[in-house]
Amino acid sequence: MSLHRVSRIAFLVGIFVAIVSLFAVAKREIVLADTPLTAAQYRADPALMLEAYSHVEVASVSDAMEQLLHEKRYLSHRMQAIFPTKFAGRALTVQLVKQENHDPGALDGMLQAIDAGGRGSVYVMQVQDGADIAGMGGLMGTAMSSRGFAGAVIDGGVRDVPQLQRIRFPVYATGQVPSTSVGHYRFVGSNIPVVCDGVRVEADDIIAADQDGVVVVPKEKAADVLVLAQKLDDTEHSMYPYIERLHSIEEAVKHFGRI
Repeated sequence: MSLHRVSRIAFLVGIFVAIVSLFAVAKREIVLADTPLTAAQYRADPALMLEAYSHVEVASVSDAMEQLLHEKRYLSHRMQAIFPTKFAGRALTVQLVKQENHDPGALDGMLQAIDAGGRGSVYVMQVQDGADIAGMGGLMGTAMSSRGFAGAVIDGGVRDVPQLQRIRFPVYATGQVPSTSVGHYRFVGSNIPVVCDGVRVEADDIIAADQDGVVVVPKEKAADVLVLAQKLDDTEHSMYPYIERLHSIEEAVKHFGRI
């Protein structure tokens, strides 16, 4: 067989593989976007549920929790992203308490928690009175990014923002400050219940974030909340062209029963 013919066959095989791959991706996207799944199906496939959370709007998730759980489980306006972002993952919680010390191992547990996390984790940190203390910075963010974390939510400050922006690692925090927690704080525990910006967070709760803010979904209710949030999303997205066509939000609300 000539070299030219071998190259031609290899080229055709490459095209075939690429087409099959694109079809598989497209098919999965169609399932996610167009095929409504039940809460039972999401509970049976946690990875698919987490992926679906990364597509649904956080505002709809917040509304769904108010309707189903009768709770407000969103973080306040204090929590701001260092760049526009959208992510979802499972909470890996860490708590620090204020304590002046000269103990070089006071924060070792915080670092161990990061190295124990992995793909899809969201680092959720409670820093006691931490508005002017950086709970994390570039080194921790780089480690999280390298391990596949989805993002971080810090009830406290953040520093080394240029590095975090350079590697595109998403962080929500109460503000940007140059300070350090070293020598001023002590690690309490990881994967324990914490209170982040007034909201209780437990290990493996779903954390969803976008430009509207951050919500905390209790893990045991995550599938039910997701199904309702998807319905709310679908309704709202259907209302946009309706409003544009009729030039009336009142008519749209009457027709769809939602605002």
